[in-house]
Amino acid sequence: MGNIFAGKNIVVGVCGSIAAFKVAGWVSDLAKLEAQVSVVMTAAAGRFVTPLTFAALSGNEVHSDMFADRGQERMDHIGLGRDADALLIAPASANTIAALAAGLAGDLLQTTVLASRAPVVLCPAMNSRMYRHPATQANLDRLRHFGYTILDPDSGMMACREEGEGRLPEWEMVREYLARVLSPPQLVGRKVVVSAGPTREPLDPARFLSNRSSGKMGYALARAAFRRGAEVVLVSGPTALSAPAGVRRVPVQTAEEMAVAVLAAAADADVVIKAAAVADFRPAETSREKVKKERIAATLQLARNRDILRELGERKAAGQILVGFAAESADFLAEGQRKLAAKNLDLIAVNDIGGTGSGFEVDSNQVLLVSRTGQESLPQTSKEHTAEMIIDRVVALLAGASPGGVVPGSGCQV
Repeated sequence: MGNIFAGKNIVVGVCGSIAAFKVAGWVSDLAKLEAQVSVVMTAAAGRFVTPLTFAALSGNEVHSDMFADRGQERMDHIGLGRDADALLIAPASANTIAALAAGLAGDLLQTTVLASRAPVVLCPAMNSRMYRHPATQANLDRLRHFGYTILDPDSGMMACREEGEGRLPEWEMVREYLARVLSPPQLVGRKVVVSAGPTREPLDPARFLSNRSSGKMGYALARAAFRRGAEVVLVSGPTALSAPAGVRRVPVQTAEEMAVAVLAAAADADVVIKAAAVADFRPAETSREKVKKERIAATLQLARNRDILRELGERKAAGQILVGFAAESADFLAEGQRKLAAKNLDLIAVNDIGGTGSGFEVDSNQVLLVSRTGQESLPQTSKEHTAEMIIDRVVALLAGASPGGVVPGSGCQV
């Protein structure tokens, strides 16, 4: 799928709020993502940020007057809504929310939304008392019934010096929900479980055994599945990454904790993707107190951890798709085929950890996908793009087709 925003027509509706200045940065980011951005401002919005600001950042004319004289070739309130792939209303004021809930067409923004059939993402921003008022909540519920995606506001200190709900959400979250409504809804109604990151096996309170996994590949897979409409559970070992928007993260530390969390979440999942780098061994004994270095033995006794992927394969329900990852430095195809059969997988991604541009702690990856019908070598690319390609194959498996690009039984890579 690549960049989901490229070439998309996005109408950004800006209402009267001090938070309008933040949306200027959002418009700039969308333009950098190669979206075609049309900004529609209410009269009140122009009191906070000038139209010139949005025009400069979007590269397009700003719209505000429903009766602007453009000749007979275009009616803005129809053309903007008709051509839009998505509408983002931010900050959404209580007044505009009430008007949209009532189906009013009192200004250009309201008529554009009313005339459009594109998905709407709405970000309320207002005083917390206004936001919590029963009328505002009832209006938001009505808009949800209409199919709008409503993002809950953040909490904190606001411009009115009151503390509470009402702050505009962060752009990172809004961007993901906007990407979700722009993406094909291929996983709507599906539950996807992803494991990510390393595990830590403690020797004592200060020391542990672990590995180099950053969690970036698993987090990218969780984000890609969410964008396609899935309910996503991300079971994550310790990483420095923030949870992707809309994804429920279950934090764990040890291999045993990960096994318990993954197996529980997988019980009713449609898809399970085990991208975590789980430690194969743990110390046979763990001290509750820090062991002085003078008392540490030269030989460390180890105990084998559970094979989570094997257990998932043994418990796999009919119709469930199970995807594994394997970190290898040689014999990629043979190892992939062996683990695919031994662990009852539908697909395995074999990571080349010997290269400089793939594997642990980098932003790019190159994997060999092995399925029951063949194999496919994906190009070296970003982990985000790799995740999108893997989710493409998962969608094909759910539909009962061979994963796209895999050559059945040919023994060759494409």
